[in-house]
Amino acid sequence: MQKFVSFLENNLSGPMARLSEQRHLQAIRDGVISALPFIIVGSFFLILAFPPVPEAGVFGDIKQWASDNIIEILIPYRLTMFIMSLYIAFGIGYNLSKSYGLDPLSGAQISVAALLLTITPQVMEGQGWVLPMTNLGGHGLFVAMIVSIAAVEILRFCKTKNITIKMPEQVPASVSRSFEALIPVAIVILLVSSITVLAGVDLHHLISKAVAPLVSVGDSIFGVLIPVFLITFFWSFGIHGVSVVGTVARPLWEVFLVNNADAVASGGAIPHIAPETFYQWFIWIGGSGATLGLVLAMVFFSRSKYLKALGRTSIVPGIFNINEPIIFGAPIVLNPILIIPFIITPLITGTLSYVATTIGLVSPTYIMPPWTLPAPIGAFLATGGDWRAVVLVLINITISFSIYFPFFKMYDKKMIQMEENDEQAA
Repeated sequence: MQKFVSFLENNLSGPMARLSEQRHLQAIRDGVISALPFIIVGSFFLILAFPPVPEAGVFGDIKQWASDNIIEILIPYRLTMFIMSLYIAFGIGYNLSKSYGLDPLSGAQISVAALLLTITPQVMEGQGWVLPMTNLGGHGLFVAMIVSIAAVEILRFCKTKNITIKMPEQVPASVSRSFEALIPVAIVILLVSSITVLAGVDLHHLISKAVAPLVSVGDSIFGVLIPVFLITFFWSFGIHGVSVVGTVARPLWEVFLVNNADAVASGGAIPHIAPETFYQWFIWIGGSGATLGLVLAMVFFSRSKYLKALGRTSIVPGIFNINEPIIFGAPIVLNPILIIPFIITPLITGTLSYVATTIGLVSPTYIMPPWTLPAPIGAFLATGGDWRAVVLVLINITISFSIYFPFFKMYDKKMIQMEENDEQAA
């Protein structure tokens, strides 16, 4: 076992952990995370616009009110989640600049400018110049990542090579920083404008075509199961699996979520199965590895004093999808008995949930509730009020319990023997 662990640490776990710490990937991750409050709050206005209530009786009046006022209701959504790339570009620029020791605000602003310059304003009769918002949402996320990184790298290059305007020491720091960014801003504006305006290149269209295969694969059953396996695999050796895999996959998951929300807002069919909310509410029930079933087994069926106490301590955090107490307390990490169901369980519940969503038994997710909600509530909200999502969550909890139970009994027996040996030794 030790040789196997060492092999994985040296050849897979270590390199992947170092990849997750790469400066640009960290900036992307932190930039996406910084926009989550806007995504979460903005998505809830979709529920207000499309209330999950029956059309009959008093609820019919609610439905009618929402239908009559849908344009006004969706304004907060369209200025938050709908243009998430704008917020994310700011976050990427800020965090990448901060990691380089540059002025974070300058990096954030220059990144936003670079993103906006990739979009060509249009003239509408009677309204003048307007800026299309479509590419400021999930559709423009990959462009936002690329131009934000490029803009900050230009800022860093100018700073490193002293291609800046130096102000006297008496000048306030805020004014001095503004003039230091003057030349980098000019370079970015001229560069991106030349590509977009002079050359007539639509970066969003080019990037969309380039990542189309990735989007297609990421929304397939294999695109779901591979991240699920990798996340639980890394956790099995004490490495935060979501941090490693999510650093790479989260931008794609966010694109899926925003595309789904856009489709609902426009009255179209929901296109994607696997946003991050799909994993959160149907697979990671109780946390990575779907450990709520294991916690329930410990609480109700453990004969080991330690596991019984651990289960009682972990049940409340587990309901709210926090399972570090179980992962490190049982432990699951480097535990050859519990690693097996820890990896197998989410693969099975992930497959079942994917099939159920694909064939229309459960609605796809398009709302992002806070991840600490209990899974039945989170799934209900994430699907816009589909009661079948609650049923699927309960089925998956039952499956989790059933898979973990025989392995738990083996481990419980082992722990009882260890406790008896300790008592005899005492």
